[in-house]
Amino acid sequence: EVQLVESGGGLVQAGGSLTLACSGSGFNFDDYAIGWFRQAPGKEREGVSCLTIVNGKTHYTESVKGRFTISSDNAKNTVYLQMNSLKPEDTAVYYCAADFFIETLPPDSCLHHADDWGQGTQVTVSS
Repeated sequence: EVQLVESGGGLVQAGGSLTLACSGSGFNFDDYAIGWFRQAPGKEREGVSCLTIVNGKTHYTESVKGRFTISSDNAKNTVYLQMNSLKPEDTAVYYCAADFFIETLPPDSCLHHADDWGQGTQVTVSS
């Protein structure tokens, strides 16, 4: 059974930083792209960033490019999202997601689809 456990959310002032962590178990980490989606109140869930474990490729939604960095520690089956220069509009519940990697799909498909989800962690950015 795939399990994804997030940690690291919280309250931060605008301009501050937070790091989210997602630890996976119950599956072969190398077979997946691991990433983050977020959902703000009244809005649809959107892909934020993802990383294909087997080749290390990373993808970001336009609004976080240059501010967020995704990385992994494959020995620990953990993916991190370093979030800098946070803005109030980054406020959302952030969900870790695992997407089975299929080489023939578009490289950034992990920003638009996930097979499994974590429980979510709240990130609140105050102005």
